[in-house]
Amino acid sequence: MTLVAFIVIAVTVLLSAFVQGSTGMGFAMITAPIVSFIDPSLIPVMLLVLMIPLNAYIAVREKADIHWHGVKWISVGRFAGTFLGLWILVIVNLHQLALLIGWSTMIAAIVALLAPKFTPNKTALATVGVVTGITETSTGVGGPPYALAYQHSPGPELRSTVAVCFLVGEIISLIVLALSGQVEERTILVTAGLLPFLAIGSFLSRYVHHRLDGPVLRYTVLGFAIVSGAVVIIQA
Repeated sequence: MTLVAFIVIAVTVLLSAFVQGSTGMGFAMITAPIVSFIDPSLIPVMLLVLMIPLNAYIAVREKADIHWHGVKWISVGRFAGTFLGLWILVIVNLHQLALLIGWSTMIAAIVALLAPKFTPNKTALATVGVVTGITETSTGVGGPPYALAYQHSPGPELRSTVAVCFLVGEIISLIVLALSGQVEERTILVTAGLLPFLAIGSFLSRYVHHRLDGPVLRYTVLGFAIVSGAVVIIQA
């Protein structure tokens, strides 16, 4: 990887961490298309590793608002979906993976945008978990299904609950990927170099996260998903 490529990814990680720390999601939706264009071999392990400390920080920051019922049922589905995601990762090539990232991100966000207001039951939450397990394990992108489930929730509940769901799922996916030999030393070294940029973006988000709520938060998150998905489809 060239220095210029690393700087581009590092700046993207900083900005994406700021967005996710402020809105509750957006990190993978912004980072995945850019990393897929520069070096798709880093996907999904780089995203999963970076999002563990990021989501742990968000969950602790707003722990009083976590919706534990949702976390439980999403995590059940998430575990099952992980193995389907691993199967997809094994059978597709890098070009197909880039297209999968783009289409899965954009379609899920559009569905979330058009869906009527509702309160998800345990079946819907478990289904969200399955879909997220598939998309995040194979592409590193898992935010859009969470956006569908919690798009009408208060900002603190969305950010904290999604952070915990991400955290549980990312650990599951990384364990499964490591056991299947999908985690490479080069990817871990590049990811380690990006941690300071992740920390800066996360820290800066603390100054604006409390100002984002309601429709502004919803349209910001879903807008990021649609644009990032479209960009990666065009580039692929």
